[in-house]
Amino acid sequence: MTTDTTRPATEPILIDDALGSFDALWSPRIMTRVNDYDVRVAKVHGEHVWHVHENTDEFFLVVEGELDIALRDGDGPEDERTVTLPRGAVFVVPRGTWHRPHAADGASLLLFEPSGTSTVGDAHDPVPDHVDATTGHALTERLQGLRATPA
Repeated sequence: MTTDTTRPATEPILIDDALGSFDALWSPRIMTRVNDYDVRVAKVHGEHVWHVHENTDEFFLVVEGELDIALRDGDGPEDERTVTLPRGAVFVVPRGTWHRPHAADGASLLLFEPSGTSTVGDAHDPVPDHVDATTGHALTERLQGLRATPA
């Protein structure tokens, strides 16, 4: 069963169930839509790629684990900093800011992005094989444990 990601969900979706329905890293799944925004979940481990979204902010909520986001606020090495997001933390990378997410021990994320936004932004460093350059995949549910059991 695939969730229709072209419109808002009509039934509740548990984040844990959504995250349990796939294993791919750096390959977000679209849980639902809010107006023209995707609500995505992703599993991450290791480094992503330096990239920038020129026309949109990027919202991160750490559901599980810890995420570091390196940020370049200028052109020099002194303009680079890292923010650390523990479980439950929210952070917004402002549009036009080069950034690179990293999760040394792995993490699960919830993201809000305009529909069609690429995971590697409008500009990026070379994309390594472990990073899925995508605009999000439909959330495919595994049958075991995800269907509601009749009472």
